[in-house]
Amino acid sequence: MAEHMIMLGNEAIARGAYEAGVKVSAAYPGTPSTEISENLVQYKEIYCEWSPNEKVAVEVASGAAIAGVRSMACMKHVGLNVASDPLYTMSYIGVQGGMVVVVADDPGMYSSQNEQDTRMIGRASMVPVVEPSDSQEAKDFMKYAFDLSEKYDTPVILRTTTRLAHSQGIVSLEERFEPEDVEYTKNIQKNVMMPAMAIKRHVYVEKRLNDMIADGENMPINRVEMGDTKIGFITAGIAYQYVKEVFPEASVLKLGLVNPLPKKMIEDFAKKVDRLIIFEELEPVIEEQAKSWGIKCEGKELFTRQGEYSANMLREKLLNMDLDLDEKKDVPARPPILCPGCPHRSVYTVLNRLKIHGAGDIGCYTLGALAPLSVVDVSICMGASISSLHGMEKAKGKDYIKNWVAVIGDSTFLHTGVNSLMNMVYNKATGTVIILDNSITGMTGHQDHAATGKTLQGEPTHAVNLTELCKSLGVEHVYEVNAFDLPLLEETIKREVARDEVSVIITKSPCVLLKSNVFPDKCVPVSDKCKKCGACLKPGCPALTRNEDGTISIDETMCNACGLCMQLCKFGAITKEAK
Repeated sequence: MAEHMIMLGNEAIARGAYEAGVKVSAAYPGTPSTEISENLVQYKEIYCEWSPNEKVAVEVASGAAIAGVRSMACMKHVGLNVASDPLYTMSYIGVQGGMVVVVADDPGMYSSQNEQDTRMIGRASMVPVVEPSDSQEAKDFMKYAFDLSEKYDTPVILRTTTRLAHSQGIVSLEERFEPEDVEYTKNIQKNVMMPAMAIKRHVYVEKRLNDMIADGENMPINRVEMGDTKIGFITAGIAYQYVKEVFPEASVLKLGLVNPLPKKMIEDFAKKVDRLIIFEELEPVIEEQAKSWGIKCEGKELFTRQGEYSANMLREKLLNMDLDLDEKKDVPARPPILCPGCPHRSVYTVLNRLKIHGAGDIGCYTLGALAPLSVVDVSICMGASISSLHGMEKAKGKDYIKNWVAVIGDSTFLHTGVNSLMNMVYNKATGTVIILDNSITGMTGHQDHAATGKTLQGEPTHAVNLTELCKSLGVEHVYEVNAFDLPLLEETIKREVARDEVSVIITKSPCVLLKSNVFPDKCVPVSDKCKKCGACLKPGCPALTRNEDGTISIDETMCNACGLCMQLCKFGAITKEAK
């Protein structure tokens, strides 16, 4: 009898990779995809790594697939942008062993800087895309994706979303399949994408897609559930669950392969229902193709292209139910905030005091854009802090950026910041880069990276020295400063922004939430010394609150005794005590 477990979607994807016989996995952490690799590492038959970025991860998986074993790469949707270069070409090259790229989209932007639909990238790169709708399918589709990959000689994208990645379902477990390694055969015409070879492979890719379109109606991941023919839905992924909840008797064409689409299957289904509605989150990928084939259907004229869908959306739009869809209306606003004791708060406090603008990046420190710190003025994508600062200097001159710095985390610097810093040096730029080194990949849940000295498996390894790395790029002025040494930090920043050269300040203080951190002390207010000036409140530490009489209280359950408030108080009204 098969064993059953309740699993997160991400956990089920990892289990599917294990059962499919995957041997190599590479990833860069990014919500909502991170837990896939964190669960995958428990399976010792699979080599797992945190790569410095998603491009490298896909290239690692590509090399393993070309060598003849099953491989995978995992990332969030914006990570696929970074990985697009190798993906588009691997579409032409194909595989020896199967290769799956797992991409987690984030409708609603719960933890992302944009919404984008990976199905669109699948179409553009001519890579097939499969999309599960629950945890069981997440496991099963992962295995099926490898079969597709090897049958059609192509990488395959498994698309998931935040709701599926982080919801739970019952999953039936099976034994691991151990495919034989495919013997490597030298094939320059297939594996070397010079123009003459690529032209021939493009013809193959077009034929492959046409074959998959023709085969689509016989694929088990595409299925028709006929019911009441007055209304029919074409849907996929988590949106299928909402359709079944609200319209259990309706006819449904549930698509598991969302690129390329099974044209004949869709045409046949459309003829069987009186009213055809396409219910898909984000972009009208299915709808636009169906309409281009002359199929009468409804879609985005009923439902938004923005945000996450829900069952209530269907009830309101199709059942004319007067629902209050703003479910969070009565919940107090709770904006994201840096943790008590976060070293970034200390750095931003100094920058705020000096009235210096920050060209920001992607990570916890992006929260420095919010009041009361309000230091980060721009944030584009991973690594863009340094490049955008460089662009400002080239646009308006050296004097313009004397009150600007680039702020970037240690993991993000290794992800994409190194090239940007190299570019500044090479092109004779001026500007100061602050690397906020908290010794971990913080925002996605404390994953190691190339400078922490540990692998994904927790094994000790060489740790990149950020100071030496910056110097090797030609930066002559590199300084390490404790993030909580306010006088030295302020002195260093004032000196470096005045330079007419590139300089780097590395603020070294570990993330306050690291398990290795122990805080035996707490900051304690001394009320009779308090002048009610509010200086300690300016950094916005959530552990501090103002009392009705103007003095302050410090919540000892939140305080991590970083001492920032104590340093800001000129009257000795805050002290440290052992607890």
